[in-house]
Amino acid sequence: MSPTMETPRPRRLSQRYSSKELSTTRTPRRNLTPRWTTAAAFGRLMLLVTIMTLTAALAATSCGKKGNNQGAPGQGGAQASAGATNGAKGPAQPAIPVAVDAARVGPIASYYTATATLEAEKEAEVLARITGIIESLGCEEGDVVSKGHALLQIDAGEYRLRLQQAEANKSSLLDKHNRMQGMFEQQLVSAQEFEAATNELKSAEAAEELARLDLSYTTVRAPFTGRVVRRLVDVGQNVSAGTSLFVVSDFDPLLAVVHVPSKEFKRLQPKQPVQLVLDSNKERLEGRIKLVSPVIDPASGTIKVTIEIPSYPQGTRPGDFAEVRIVTERHEASTIVPKIAVFTDRGDQVVYVAADSTAERRVVEVGFQDDVNAEILSGVKGGENVVIKGQRSLKHGSAIKIPREETTGSSAPVDMDKNGAIQDEKNSSAPADTVRPAPADTLKASRTQQAGS
Repeated sequence: MSPTMETPRPRRLSQRYSSKELSTTRTPRRNLTPRWTTAAAFGRLMLLVTIMTLTAALAATSCGKKGNNQGAPGQGGAQASAGATNGAKGPAQPAIPVAVDAARVGPIASYYTATATLEAEKEAEVLARITGIIESLGCEEGDVVSKGHALLQIDAGEYRLRLQQAEANKSSLLDKHNRMQGMFEQQLVSAQEFEAATNELKSAEAAEELARLDLSYTTVRAPFTGRVVRRLVDVGQNVSAGTSLFVVSDFDPLLAVVHVPSKEFKRLQPKQPVQLVLDSNKERLEGRIKLVSPVIDPASGTIKVTIEIPSYPQGTRPGDFAEVRIVTERHEASTIVPKIAVFTDRGDQVVYVAADSTAERRVVEVGFQDDVNAEILSGVKGGENVVIKGQRSLKHGSAIKIPREETTGSSAPVDMDKNGAIQDEKNSSAPADTVRPAPADTLKASRTQQAGS
């Protein structure tokens, strides 16, 4: 730069540009975004990148641990088992008191059940056979009478006279017949005359027998051995032939008539055992099939079966209702448990078996059942103790205790402490939560240690 040259001075705005230039030239547009907004977005981006990096690192670590567990199954299984044990650890559940009974092997049967009314084997309505006035009674209602016993007496005066008249007529005709017979042998009378005399004698003899029979009817007698059920007349009453006098029934044996569906026909045989339960006093009776009808009733599709009851308690009477159970099939050697031990749980027939101090849930198959017992086809063996009280509060593996008074059957009583552990016999009499005194040596050592401290 030449020393003679002068440095040009900056001109004022008014000197730099003309008014025309100022009007046509615009100031360039600046970026209006604040600097702090750009910094916040950058920070968010960095935070997102950091989170993604940490997530990828954690995923890689988890995959590595899984590979280690698969490489050492024994170690991983032990750790998992230990973790599960620690997680399930909690306070011990108290033992549940239950009652048990032993499953046994014995007979059980299936039955067809129906209802029937007890009937007398024989029942007769005794009628008067002649006309007359009742003179006396020989029995009352409820009396036991034998066959031929006099039940009542009708006035017999008229019938005795008729018998005497018949006897006199017969005697006269008998003499006439004898004379005609002698004359006929001498051929003094014809055969027709002798035959007429003979017929007259026979008619007189028949009239005598009828008169004697009417006289016998004045004494009314029991037709068979039984009991007088009803007396229908009184002394002094005038009765005619056909009047009802008494009703006599034979109670030995009693009968029961039931109508069985035709599908059971093949299972019914004479002398087949039958069980009956009286409705009045719940007395149990034993009977047998006496008759099985050979035909099926087309209207009802049933078969008439007559049951005989040879022996029964003294208070049993005809007319009582009874539940009849006909044995249709019988199993001699079956596993039998009390019926109350079996119940339905989630659609299964279930029995709980007492195994030591725990309960085992057994799904069983039930066969025949009666009022008391149930046949177990599978799931329980003879001799095992099944829970008959408290089973609905149990689960598989539940701790149980069996008080002595709650033990039935052949199952032995077992005493348990409050934690469900079986006690020794020498300690079984003490309560489970009783604190036993410490031995004297232990107390002495404890006191010495406290004094030294």
